[in-house]
Amino acid sequence: MISTKGRYAIRVMLDLAENGGNGYIPLKDIAARQDISKKYLEIIVKDMVNGGLITGASGKGGGYMLCRKPQDYTIDEILELMEGSMSSVACLADKDYNCPRKDTCATLPMWIEYDNLIHDFFHSKKLSDLM
Repeated sequence: MISTKGRYAIRVMLDLAENGGNGYIPLKDIAARQDISKKYLEIIVKDMVNGGLITGASGKGGGYMLCRKPQDYTIDEILELMEGSMSSVACLADKDYNCPRKDTCATLPMWIEYDNLIHDFFHSKKLSDLM
């Protein structure tokens, strides 16, 4: 399941894409438009700045803006930054995990196929597609 953190991050990115043509957007404006607590958004945007999705500036005229054009962001990269692994099962989430049943697990191919469907879906969606 995708958490509110992941869903709100997409909404912030979309808000910045739609309203950021003239520079930095104050977080209070995003919070008001998106009807999300400014306090909660502070946590989210910090992760997004640290992850290189957006840039921030403090002081007068400060706020947040995208680092790239909306068409250069995939929904997959936003969700993976905010949610971590999008894998459906533990044995696929941790690449270093060596499951003793890997070679005999009848369900593993199904989980791999499912994970690929989810990845391919979100990877094919650009931020600009939501505008």
